Amino acid sequence: MRNSLRPTMTVLLCLFTALTAAPLATAASRQAGADPAVVRTETGLIRGTLHKDYRLFQGIPYAAPPVGALRWGSPRPAAGWTGVRDATRPGPSCAQTMDFIGDKPSTTEDCLYLDVTTPRRSDPFRTKQLPVMVWIHGGGFLGGSGAIYGAERLAVKGDVMVVTFNYRLNALGFLAHPALNGGPARHGSGNFGIEDQQAVLRWVRANAASFGGDPRNVTLFGESAGGMSSCVHLTAPGSRGLFQRVIMQSGPCTLRWPWAPSSAGPDAETWRPKPRAQAEKQAVEIATAAGCADPRTAAACLRSKSVSVLLKAVGPRGLAPAYGGGVLPRDPVRELRSGTFAQVPVMHGITRDEHVTFQVGFDAEAGGPIARKDYPAVLGKFLGLNEKQTAKVIRRYPLSDYRGSTSWAMASTLTDWAWACPAVETNKLLGQRVPTYAYEFADRTAPWFKEAPPQSYPTGAYHAGELQYLFSRAYAGHALSPAQRQLSDEMIGYWTRFAHDGNPNGDQAAEWSPYSASRGQVLSLAPGQDGIAEVNLAREHRCAFWKSLT
Repeated sequence: MRNSLRPTMTVLLCLFTALTAAPLATAASRQAGADPAVVRTETGLIRGTLHKDYRLFQGIPYAAPPVGALRWGSPRPAAGWTGVRDATRPGPSCAQTMDFIGDKPSTTEDCLYLDVTTPRRSDPFRTKQLPVMVWIHGGGFLGGSGAIYGAERLAVKGDVMVVTFNYRLNALGFLAHPALNGGPARHGSGNFGIEDQQAVLRWVRANAASFGGDPRNVTLFGESAGGMSSCVHLTAPGSRGLFQRVIMQSGPCTLRWPWAPSSAGPDAETWRPKPRAQAEKQAVEIATAAGCADPRTAAACLRSKSVSVLLKAVGPRGLAPAYGGGVLPRDPVRELRSGTFAQVPVMHGITRDEHVTFQVGFDAEAGGPIARKDYPAVLGKFLGLNEKQTAKVIRRYPLSDYRGSTSWAMASTLTDWAWACPAVETNKLLGQRVPTYAYEFADRTAPWFKEAPPQSYPTGAYHAGELQYLFSRAYAGHALSPAQRQLSDEMIGYWTRFAHDGNPNGDQAAEWSPYSASRGQVLSLAPGQDGIAEVNLAREHRCAFWKSLT
């Protein structure tokens, strides 16, 4: 008789424990929430900043500092604390050099911090949980930071919780040296920045509810390297189940990066994911430049080097995630083509004049625009075309159409070849498997970067130009005009409605149809009456011509 009662008593005891623990947990949450500036996370209490219509919590550690023995290690859980931690200032940016668009230099390794922005509510525990939008900043995996993206308008107008964060960059985040495999690198070297991003998603799953967010309704979104990261997470096994939707901005999975081949192979200088063999060869070159050429002592040698030495050794090389084992077993493009990726709704787009930003950077490094006499050879080298093919391109994009400016002509040419036509392919690959909403940001009067020099030709809807329409403080050159502000409101509406339920339509906005390869239409986003309308991306960017060259 006693044995027969034991299972029943065990069930009753578990039920009693659950029923009594739930009110205690709720009471603890409410106690922390009695002051809306104080939130209880899994590692301790934090105090943020209250504004009229939103709350902001900054500098929250989501992982242990990756310093000392944890340099080039997989992220470890953050340590807890007692008392109430100040969360009114952002954490430091991750190690990087300065760039021409405004990202500041840093030699800080203790940089794994995030910020949370939510609309201000009288009682978040009596209101429906907020969708969570997790933003991955861009910067070519070499620079950038989360704190420069003011998310208050997204949070308030869209009724969402927004998480921005830093992740390891440059040599500290993406050095795939074989000597660094094992030990603290639980999944091999080369993808520490991607592992940091996964750690943020796990932090969101554990802590979103404390801020009024819904951990089961997460939209991952990012731009440039952040857009490319989003594509990586669609296919990375360790990311599966950590998000329900994805927005990829200016980071098409099938991007063709126009850069002269290096000794490590044609993909070595791109921030598109590259084969591990190429990434390792590039890492050995970087280690050699840092004075760590001997493979037997490379790991200890690299760990002894200062951040400044490591950044200098990387120089102008492009770093990126490495596929082949560990975090990213296979090429994300191959996974998209086979349909082996997370089957979640996707929003995907580019800007109308993507390559202007990179052309300005190239001209700055080269000391000025390409001379007209050198233009055919340089263009052909970037495109990987022979002399006859290059001549066809120049006839299709004649300098006379660009007031004789080699920079303007090259930016237009490479926008179509490197960005737009690959975006068409990415739209097709996604659209045949999952609901895909494709767009093109097309405000060709978008304010130019605040800290970049003005140009002698139109900068148009340049790469990263749309960020100031979604975030405050994001490289904004000057205030948006009333028409641009209206476009900003429309874009925030599309982005956040998609975060709510996977459909950007509603609120009497222009209808946005899911992408269909047979129609090839994307939603063009521009200011003014009829500025938001469908366009055929492939036709607009001459993709049939580019296909004829291959």
